[in-house]
Amino acid sequence: MIELPTDLPADLAPLSWLIGVWEGTGVIDYRVGEVRFEGEFTHRVSFSQDGGPYLNYAATAWLAATDDRPSQRLVAETGFWRLARPATAATPGPGLLPALETEAVRTVDDVERLRTADGGFEIEANIVHSDGVSELYLGEAKGPRIDLATDAVVRTAGAKHYAAATRLYGLVEGHLLWAWDIAALGRELASHASARLARVD
Repeated sequence: MIELPTDLPADLAPLSWLIGVWEGTGVIDYRVGEVRFEGEFTHRVSFSQDGGPYLNYAATAWLAATDDRPSQRLVAETGFWRLARPATAATPGPGLLPALETEAVRTVDDVERLRTADGGFEIEANIVHSDGVSELYLGEAKGPRIDLATDAVVRTAGAKHYAAATRLYGLVEGHLLWAWDIAALGRELASHASARLARVD
């Protein structure tokens, strides 16, 4: 059974099932030309909230050791997930600019008005990778399932080629299952990694 904080901002209700720390294992399988990247990895994902209308996201992964190679740290991620809604005068930012108006506390009814025609909620996820890649995902949360696709990808000059991605998250029998497809190293979008995680907190 999932226990959720009772003091969540209403905006987080559609994403609340993600809150917690999740750990487990997954599989990498991605081919680029004659090179095949494959192996099992351990994964730790954290979704937390600090009172704002968004979730804090962090993830780390380690490629499992084999007879031929030691364990290897993989790219770490951090970011923010939130419901898609237009900024108003009551929204702080950009930067450290304060809001021009006081925002009324949003209610569950306010959030319900954001529900799409097919019963989901449009969401945005900003994810920054430790290797110099930044992604803006747009997608939909519909019950215990989230579908995301990149709307924009920005890379530093030193980052490897990475052009697009999709991610799927779902709550299945108390486990967080996810799949991540990427277009990287000159290849078109293709399956890349998936994992099954259990809540540990």
